[in-house]
Amino acid sequence: MKKYILLFIFTFQFANASESIDVTFKKANDLYNKGDYEQALQSFESIVNQGNESADLYFNLANCYYKLGKVAPSIYNYEKALLLNPDDEAIHINLSFAQKMAIDDIKVLPEVGFKKMVKEFTSIFHYDTWAWNAVFMALLTLLTFLGYYFGNTVFLKRTFFSLFLLFLVGIGVTVFSAFLQKKYDANYNPAIVFAEATTLKAEPKNSSEDVVTLHEGTKVFVLEELGNWKQVELTDKTKAWIDKEAIREVKE
Repeated sequence: MKKYILLFIFTFQFANASESIDVTFKKANDLYNKGDYEQALQSFESIVNQGNESADLYFNLANCYYKLGKVAPSIYNYEKALLLNPDDEAIHINLSFAQKMAIDDIKVLPEVGFKKMVKEFTSIFHYDTWAWNAVFMALLTLLTFLGYYFGNTVFLKRTFFSLFLLFLVGIGVTVFSAFLQKKYDANYNPAIVFAEATTLKAEPKNSSEDVVTLHEGTKVFVLEELGNWKQVELTDKTKAWIDKEAIREVKE
């Protein structure tokens, strides 16, 4: 009986918490629509501080920062929204507007050739989806093998054998795609410069040669960490070391 009482209390508290978040979210939206961006920002932040996250929440949070002219936080939160909903056109559009407020204009070197084709293909699905596709392909492979084994005519055996080979190739493609997509996701570690200005170094020490000076809002990609330094790569493929306090990682 005690278990049921505790379960009821937990369910009741969870429902109240969800209702409270919905009320706060609606209140924040109302404040935003009235042009009270500071208060709206505080309300959205309070939801995030409770451990909640969603693409809509980060998107609205980023909109508040954008309206207040805060470059780095707006870009940072748009990027967090994109991680949760990478195909949302509104997020992409607003992010492009926010990026125009940044001072740095780092050239973006696009990937080309076969590597680009493979990356575009594997990014069609999340790696979990690729894994489930592999399981489905394995099931079809088993069924076609049974069809071939028990087929009582040459035509059926040839048909099932051809399908068996096709689904076998499908297993290889889906497993390989899942592996590559998971590897890419693990290595994809974007960060936003929050320091007003920071100088990147050739080596992880202050006495090292200066490479480039970046300003708030610029996007970099973290490669590794050493002490108080992080090696980052810019969109133009430049690699250098930056004080880790100068950036915030989008995936944190």
